[in-house]
Amino acid sequence: MIRLGVNSVLFKEYDFETAARHIRLCGYDGLEIAAIQGMCEHLVLERWREQAPGIRRIAEELDLKLLAMEVASLDEQRLQLAFEAARELGTPIVNVGPGGKSDADADLAASIEKLDRMARLAGEYGVMLCVKAHVGQSVYNTPTTLRAMESITAPSFGIDMDPSHIYRANENPEEALAAVVGRVKHVHIRDCKGRQSGPGPIESQACGRGDIRLIDYCRVLVESGYDGPVNLEVIGANGHTLAQLTAIAAESRGFLNAALKSLGAR
Repeated sequence: MIRLGVNSVLFKEYDFETAARHIRLCGYDGLEIAAIQGMCEHLVLERWREQAPGIRRIAEELDLKLLAMEVASLDEQRLQLAFEAARELGTPIVNVGPGGKSDADADLAASIEKLDRMARLAGEYGVMLCVKAHVGQSVYNTPTTLRAMESITAPSFGIDMDPSHIYRANENPEEALAAVVGRVKHVHIRDCKGRQSGPGPIESQACGRGDIRLIDYCRVLVESGYDGPVNLEVIGANGHTLAQLTAIAAESRGFLNAALKSLGAR
């Protein structure tokens, strides 16, 4: 069964327990804990030993799985801490971005080399390192994702396939997915209107409100045999009420659950 979760970055202005409780109220199976320096640190990696017991207690109390952790950065020191924390928390996946700039061969080569080393390190901790194509960065579309897949053979390396970034790279995610799905171990999901660089206001990121053919995307996921986590990742919340954030999470869960259930994956 595909498990549904929410990246806690949606609730970045609230503490972890508040985020987790509202994610559970929406009916999700689990969550992705944000450890994104400068954006949302529900897990402060330098203090993970201090925080881990409380995070585990909250997750167990709410019957939420810790499906993944997002670090975003490829900083080696932070990733080592992330892998240690993930192993302790029983979190199987650590998600990062590729860094670098688009269409710069040297940046792509450097990102691939770093991802390869960090994936091997992740394997030593029993953790999967996943990277997603990211607008404006060195890995940003299907061809550059395939370059990374061809170069990095470690079994502890996977693709985090985010349809929003692929859509904004002027590809159709439901078509692009087939080329990479064999290495997809995690899915960040959100909708968006238009193919501009940013995903737009948080309301248009709710699944079903934008232009991405997410029903078809889910169909390809299921028909390909994907059974990893699908975590809603909505960014840009600023001054929103808990009610507004919870509504976006609940609406997205309803959309995704109905789509996956109709396909026999829930």
